Amino acid sequence: MKLRKPPVAELAIELGIPLVQPARIRNEEMLETVRSSGCELAVVVAYGKILPAALLEIPRHGFINVHASLLPKYRGAAPIQRAIESGERMTGVTIMRIDEELDHGPMFAKAEVSIGPDERAPSVAARLAEAGGSVMVEQLDRIEAGTAVETPQDHAAATHAAKIEKSEGRVDWADSARTIYDRFRAFDPWPGLYAELRGEVVKLTEITPVEERGKPGTLLHAGEDAVVACGEGALRLRLLQRPGKRPAHAPDVLRGLGIGPGDALA
Repeated sequence: MKLRKPPVAELAIELGIPLVQPARIRNEEMLETVRSSGCELAVVVAYGKILPAALLEIPRHGFINVHASLLPKYRGAAPIQRAIESGERMTGVTIMRIDEELDHGPMFAKAEVSIGPDERAPSVAARLAEAGGSVMVEQLDRIEAGTAVETPQDHAAATHAAKIEKSEGRVDWADSARTIYDRFRAFDPWPGLYAELRGEVVKLTEITPVEERGKPGTLLHAGEDAVVACGEGALRLRLLQRPGKRPAHAPDVLRGLGIGPGDALA
């Protein structure tokens, strides 16, 4: 819970590379800093704001972005999470030129990255980062050599990956088990998946979908694990976490809350 420098800043300091961390980029001081640096090209990764035209026009080769989706799908703040939430089995990275609109510019290259059926956001993000770094380096060499090719996006096919809101982590047992499970994978580690049980906000920390059925939100049985019916299928709850507690065996947590087989999880 302490404020620390991001890894890129730490590495820049270690390597003796000039480092600037402005509170705002939309001011003349920042623009002058970039102008005086003599940079020919700028690389942007995971920066969630629109860059002003006055900044974009400074480097001779402009600003190039590593975006964590196969554009034009999943433009926006949360492309990794939204792809997993949507049940995608394939995503990737796109190297693109930044313009004054959101993830809108022409593309240099793409690289596909698969999403495992049980894979969570941090694992996908790590593999996307590795792929993005490799493809970016290749494209920088091509830009320098004058052989890079830019392809316009099909803007009519664009989809939006909106910022994740904390409220999205709340479980609706009327949804299918697969839908809930995909959100569980997408929203790891934040905001996580949670349900309000007997007036407590309980986090679902380990779950899997199973082929059982019953009235949505009903605890079907609680032996080795707890199984809860959903709108379609059911979820096996392995670990649950009560407020201020460590994750614990789901049936034990439910018993502690006074919830038994046949009861509704609410």
